[in-house]
Amino acid sequence: MNEKKINLLDLDRKGMRALFAELGEKPFRADQVMQWVYHYGIDDFEQMTNINKNLRTKLSEKCEISAPQISTYQKSSDGTIKFAINVGEGQEVETVYIPEDDRATLCVSSQVGCALECTFCSTAQQGFNRNLTVAEIVGQIWRVSRFLGLKYETGDRPISNVVMMGMGEPLLNMANLVPALDIMLDDFGFGLSKRRVTVSTSGVVPALDKLGDVLDVALAVSIHAPNDELRNELVPINKKYPLKEFLAGISRYIGKSNANRGRVTVEYVMLDHINDSTEQAHELAELMKDTPCKVNLIPFNPYPGSPYGRSSNSRIDRFAKVLMEYGLTVIVRKTRGDDIDAACGQLAGDIRDRTKRLAKKRMQQNQISVTMS
Repeated sequence: MNEKKINLLDLDRKGMRALFAELGEKPFRADQVMQWVYHYGIDDFEQMTNINKNLRTKLSEKCEISAPQISTYQKSSDGTIKFAINVGEGQEVETVYIPEDDRATLCVSSQVGCALECTFCSTAQQGFNRNLTVAEIVGQIWRVSRFLGLKYETGDRPISNVVMMGMGEPLLNMANLVPALDIMLDDFGFGLSKRRVTVSTSGVVPALDKLGDVLDVALAVSIHAPNDELRNELVPINKKYPLKEFLAGISRYIGKSNANRGRVTVEYVMLDHINDSTEQAHELAELMKDTPCKVNLIPFNPYPGSPYGRSSNSRIDRFAKVLMEYGLTVIVRKTRGDDIDAACGQLAGDIRDRTKRLAKKRMQQNQISVTMS
């Protein structure tokens, strides 16, 4: 029976060096292989020409470099590209490439589906299957970089920023998220600046504390409501970690971090007549008065069956002006890729729902339909 090969994309530099020590090799050999993999996009050991033949043969026998494959992709009229990434067993996650004049951002998924049930998010309606592995997280960057034209000769890298804002709650997958972030930040990995790697969370407070203890990356927090009563409805994890606890965790993280330059990004989706009144803007400003932040107002991106509508431009404008009166920096996020359902909150993928969430919703809808008829 053949021994299962070790996927090198699952290993950060510490893990790579430990593996090479087991193989009787010096640590710098692990660094050389990482450079071939992440700087030049090479997955064939025979092409690693500064590695001796004996080691190349040994690596070929025991190891592999295996990133998930792109199943399909769609290109938006604004240049955004949405990729469906095959993660096995008939399941797919979605990854979105967003080009801009001064940067190129990849929105990366951390889970197959999402264990949380935020009521305005399409991913949440699909249910949850499992966490992605390290290889499946960094493999999204590796695979899309190759698709976009990672240049072997020069090592030119087509992705400058990564945001962990795709499918899933990253902080519920800490065991794989942390080594994946290590690889993104490592000079022998993707070599990204800590200010160009952002983790977004809905508020898993204990994991946020742990993240701040081991890594420093930019932080975005999904607030979406100015009080616990409404947030319990929109972001149900709030029942476990209410706003007071979440804001205290954010302050602790900012205190440990240089990547955030002393402030966090607040994400606030604008839901028509749900959380977008001027009174709620005042309430949000009061809520955030002790938390250094900039506020991203995100026009809601509808998906089939969504119970919410997008706030009008005038309501968003009034909301933003109130926040600015309090001295807050406010950005109304430009919607990208909504014509291919690649915008914020629209990612869905293809998921075998272990939570049966989707089946329960369909059953409830059928019952409602029967009652009404």
